[in-house]
Amino acid sequence: MKNRLKKSLFALFSAASLIAIAPLHAQEKNDTPLHYRERPRVALVLSGGGARGFAHIGVLRVLKEMQIPVDYVVGTSMGAVIGGAYAAGRSVEEIEEIVRSTSWDSVLADRPARDALDYRRREEDTILSSRIEMAITKTGLNFPPSAAGNASLEQALIRLLPKGMKSEHVNHLPIPFRSVASDLVTGELVELNDTPLFITMRASLAVPGMFAPVHINKRLVVDGGLVRNLPIDMARKMGADIVIAVNVGTPLAQEKELGSAISVAQQMIQILTEQNVQRSLKEIGPDDVLISPDLSGISFLDFNENHNAMLAGDIATRQLASKLKALQVSAQDYARYDQLRMSETNEADNSVRIASIEVQGTQNINPQILIEQSGLKLGEAATEEKIMQVSGKLYGRGDLDHVEIEIDDNIDKRNVLIKAHEAVWSKNRLRLGLELYSDFKDTNQFTLGAMHVASSMNNWGGEIRTILKIGAQREGGVQFFQPLQAGSPWYLQSSLQSGAHSNDVFSEGRKIYRETYQGSSFNFAFGRQIDNWGNAQIGFTRTHIKHNQILPEVIDAESKSLESTQYARFRMDTLDSLAFPTHGNLLTFNFERSISTDNFKKPLLNSSITGMHAFQLGDYAGHFYGEWSRSQGDTAPLALGGFLRLSGTPVNSLSNKTVALGRFVLAERIGRMPAPFGGAIRLGWSLELGGGFNEGEAVKYGKLKRSFSTFVAFDTRFGPLYFGFGSTGKNAATTYLFLGPIW
Repeated sequence: MKNRLKKSLFALFSAASLIAIAPLHAQEKNDTPLHYRERPRVALVLSGGGARGFAHIGVLRVLKEMQIPVDYVVGTSMGAVIGGAYAAGRSVEEIEEIVRSTSWDSVLADRPARDALDYRRREEDTILSSRIEMAITKTGLNFPPSAAGNASLEQALIRLLPKGMKSEHVNHLPIPFRSVASDLVTGELVELNDTPLFITMRASLAVPGMFAPVHINKRLVVDGGLVRNLPIDMARKMGADIVIAVNVGTPLAQEKELGSAISVAQQMIQILTEQNVQRSLKEIGPDDVLISPDLSGISFLDFNENHNAMLAGDIATRQLASKLKALQVSAQDYARYDQLRMSETNEADNSVRIASIEVQGTQNINPQILIEQSGLKLGEAATEEKIMQVSGKLYGRGDLDHVEIEIDDNIDKRNVLIKAHEAVWSKNRLRLGLELYSDFKDTNQFTLGAMHVASSMNNWGGEIRTILKIGAQREGGVQFFQPLQAGSPWYLQSSLQSGAHSNDVFSEGRKIYRETYQGSSFNFAFGRQIDNWGNAQIGFTRTHIKHNQILPEVIDAESKSLESTQYARFRMDTLDSLAFPTHGNLLTFNFERSISTDNFKKPLLNSSITGMHAFQLGDYAGHFYGEWSRSQGDTAPLALGGFLRLSGTPVNSLSNKTVALGRFVLAERIGRMPAPFGGAIRLGWSLELGGGFNEGEAVKYGKLKRSFSTFVAFDTRFGPLYFGFGSTGKNAATTYLFLGPIW
């Protein structure tokens, strides 16, 4: 209430001050010749064009430098995003910095950044690295409505908006602002003239197939570029005398570029867009200014080319400086204009005591769980920025389509409303995956996998995870995860699992026989999740194992054993990607004490530790990795051999009572896959050092094997795909095809 009154007073003061800059506007008729007016009313019309729309920032930068005030802003798609932020009070410098610092790969991803996910969602990536997911509903299987997820896009838009402006209606902004969307059902133009700023920007940017449609006033809407990519007529309707129109639309592709179904579909959309742009260009008058930046080589999805797009907008605007100069005002008048536009965003973000926290919109999820996971506490003082971060934290659960946060301040109290919109896959989610491994020699394996997650099984957030794999790895299992109360990080976990696999046994690097294992197990654990980055647990496992030698076959060689294992485990995982991480850390520690019917004299003790640090330097990314494992039995729990584990050495061919490995990997980003299929493409190499040692034998550098590899890596929806070549020493070299988790 306090904010609403303050904004109304600000609007009145802004209007009075702007009239002072152009005092004749209120009295003049629309047909009054421009040269008799003190200052014409100027509208800035910004077209859509995806990543090409960053050229609008360069245009705004020059308009500021030339001291040209803007009375109205109209935008479509990316033009609505840049124009909306400017009309709401962001400075040109702030908009530019936010665009430069945003991870656009994450924005175009099919889900939130991995390091923003809840820990259990990250854990699923290590079980089945595919991101091919769908919902199981009463009507059957439902696929995601878009190639990119909503979460990262909406977080980027919120970050772009000034403080307190997310829920502000477009009619109440410092500069009058309008945008357009397309009704996906009727094909009609939808003028977004009385909607919250955030929803306005989000709807206009809902590129069909790329980002999910948005419901506004009971209408399903998408990107406005389909019906009006350069809405000059809307600027006239608002009262503009002169229009500065910026056209950054993507040109039509040539015939040689139309070689796939995706390129043809994109061309159809571009044809519709270009047709309505040509109609709009006919409305350009002799006093209007049309800016058409040269964006050759920058496509609709080249978001990492934002610097060059801004530069193109800057250059194109300067080339029209002589015509734009007629719209220039004095330095003093422009300073007043810019101060009024940004004054409300300059207020300090003070901490205010939280008086209430309410959750609306949930159907299956207990609202108390969301309140606990938000991290907000009644009675604590919190800034608006801290409260707005809650939406990103709750997105990471993986079962919410989007989250809206509303803040209502009343004197010294702050009321927080969390509007949670459950995704269609929130209750039953199915993931399908494929894993491949080939050294183009003796080892060629594939595994098909499926994982079903049933969430919100009870009021405390119980979850059932079912896994099935067939192929080289045969596995079936079900796990029940139960927090100890609503939103509690403490939990109990039990699981039943059965599986089978084969394993080659090596001696001094030579394969001597193949053995098979079949087993079933029961596991029970007590643990605690540490925020969204870690997990610690203790537990026990009871396992029944059948072992047999099949190559060469040995008659009556089958043996059976029953093992009881107690363990303690810790895992920290802040990696942003499993395909090729650019930042974050991985640390695991595992200690086991096993007693077997085949080894009843004394317990078998196994321990292992692994660690990795990922980094990025411009287009280069890499990591340092190390692991150590030790056993009182025959072999350590971790074996070496295979891609990035002494590349060139046969898979799992090197083991002993102690095993150690270290590696350094560096790769350059050389491209990006189309958004529906995945992410970055990288070309890189690795240096690896490792070996196995007997009990009591010291780990010495001279006894370590040295390996290297070169590879090209693709971040696909099925998981990381590698084509590589590795070598260990002079005589061990292998070519690899690898699809699946590798850490």
